[in-house]
Amino acid sequence: MTLDLQPGQKLARGVSRHLVTHGYVSIEEFVPARGLRVDVMGLGPKGELWVIECKSSRADYQSDSKWQGYLEWCDRFFWAVDTDFPTDLLPEETGLIIADAYDAEIIRMSPESKLAPARRKKMIQKFAVDAARRLQVLRDPRL
Repeated sequence: MTLDLQPGQKLARGVSRHLVTHGYVSIEEFVPARGLRVDVMGLGPKGELWVIECKSSRADYQSDSKWQGYLEWCDRFFWAVDTDFPTDLLPEETGLIIADAYDAEIIRMSPESKLAPARRKKMIQKFAVDAARRLQVLRDPRL
């Protein structure tokens, strides 16, 4: 299955697998607001929301000009990269995850910046609706 995935998608899969070990569920290519699309959004057991941006190369990272716009939609923000990525490029005030297609490890925990309760409620509802729609389309592709 990994043969069909792009490098960033492989990282997202490994990250999603790892989040499960922390009690999180995740959704890939999640749109928190118009014009934004995060690679992985994780939802924790206490309603925590994490955004993980997967970067497969230096060029991929340097072309990302929207990442700071994601900060207002999550409690913690992480970069997920592979072992060959030059991690010194990444801002130290963000989290760091080293990943591959099969698993990941949190190297540096992101500082917490709690969402306002109204925004958290909106994001959790959107997460649930998006996940349910994706599952429904898998079960009934005619929708």
